[in-house]
Amino acid sequence: MASPADSSSHCFSFEQDFIGNWRCIPLCVRRKLDLVGVKLKLNHWLALEQQQRQELVDWSDAPAHWSGLREHLRDLTREMADGVAKDLPPAVDEAWQQVDAVPAVIAEAAQQRGVSISSGAWAGLSELDRFALCKLARPGHDHHNLDAAFIEVLG
Repeated sequence: MASPADSSSHCFSFEQDFIGNWRCIPLCVRRKLDLVGVKLKLNHWLALEQQQRQELVDWSDAPAHWSGLREHLRDLTREMADGVAKDLPPAVDEAWQQVDAVPAVIAEAAQQRGVSISSGAWAGLSELDRFALCKLARPGHDHHNLDAAFIEVLG
């Protein structure tokens, strides 16, 4: 469902330890979940068959496909032990969707690591790249992939 020109199914190099077996939800899928407003638990993800996980990775992130993805996820999870995937408010005006200025959490994380990121560089990143940095830098996250993400995304 994804066209070669988009990044909807792009997986980062720092995710390589689980690409293929899909033991964790990759950031490209997590971004789609945020866009469509669905909370898919890791237990849901792990209960899916390999082909179903790959289908979600490959699903287009174009707005025209959002309602189809939401319904597909409900169908996939309807009979699962954890119940139907929950609805959340779709992502609107999130830090990773903004290009005007580097979010404070990213600027602080970059500074702590000796990384330079200008507003221009931030604006030049793909939405998926900005999403990855914001998710990995958020408070309470273990940040173990953040250094690798900065290198890969800004490299």
